[in-house]
Amino acid sequence: MRSEALTNAALLVVPAAMLGGALAFQYIGGLQPCEMCVWQRWALVATLGLGLLAWALGSRPALVALAALALLVDGAIGVFHAGVEQHWWQGITRCTAPLTSGSDMLGQILAQPLVRCDAIPWSLFGLSMAGWNAVIAILVGGYALWRLKTA
Repeated sequence: MRSEALTNAALLVVPAAMLGGALAFQYIGGLQPCEMCVWQRWALVATLGLGLLAWALGSRPALVALAALALLVDGAIGVFHAGVEQHWWQGITRCTAPLTSGSDMLGQILAQPLVRCDAIPWSLFGLSMAGWNAVIAILVGGYALWRLKTA
């Protein structure tokens, strides 16, 4: 298999497996996604769309590069999300906002999302799903860009 085809295949199979795993955790395992999880899914969908387009047009390097960059965006969101889960930094306020005193507490509680971005619902070997998403996306996206550079 040519290296371009192998790179394009990686940009199709890996994000499809990641998205499939996330959907399985949601619909089979009952783990509902938070807002940042959904962002990661959109980046995976963009990777798949660009990867399919690149494949359909004969693994065009520009489209493969865009798919790899979309996967790296997914990895960057995963790093940010994992950092929020570990409380290394604060996430977006819609996912992690604390209640402020002297305000309408009930309104704030009802306005909060059901799934918080700063909670770790599942982990393996000390890495959350967001952490694994980041590692895999960065490795495969980096591999794809490296293969394009060396081709």
